[in-house]
Amino acid sequence: MKRALTKSKRQAEIKKMIAENPFLTDESLAEALGVSIQTIRLDRMEMGIPEQKERIKSVAENKLDSIRSIAFNEIVGQLVNFKLGEGGTSIFQPSEFMAFKKSGIIKGQYIYSQAESLAISVIDADVALIGVANIKYKQPVYSGDTLVATAEVIRKRGNKYFVWVKIKRNDVEVFRGKFILVSLDEQKER
Repeated sequence: MKRALTKSKRQAEIKKMIAENPFLTDESLAEALGVSIQTIRLDRMEMGIPEQKERIKSVAENKLDSIRSIAFNEIVGQLVNFKLGEGGTSIFQPSEFMAFKKSGIIKGQYIYSQAESLAISVIDADVALIGVANIKYKQPVYSGDTLVATAEVIRKRGNKYFVWVKIKRNDVEVFRGKFILVSLDEQKER
């Protein structure tokens, strides 16, 4: 049987875990520390640590100024990690209205939109479009699932950017895409 931590040690552990991964839910913290979700919420409030959604929003707001190719509100999901020209991460929780009524499976267009908007946001260009997309849906996604997309700029050749995007649900890959994006910066001046 796991021995319970004292309140001060538990709070120190919560602070450390959130510093390492600001996207942890209260449920994940409760499970890891062997306490109730309410205990985590009370500890978090006492320490002045905001809930997960607010932490994610705060991380994203610090990254907004460097996005060039897409408006922040056009990104599907919440941008939580971002480095222009290198890559980024977004979190998206599809809702019930995005699912097929009969199966409850989320329509592919919403999953693709998360991947596409993330791929466009990470490239170092003012204007860009998808030139080629090679995508694979690997697992069904249901409403309420939390999708974490990571994009990585693999290379740049001329006005083309090669970006890989992987979307996971609970560390299981549900979507993979290889995108070639074309920068239209030179053509925009016409």
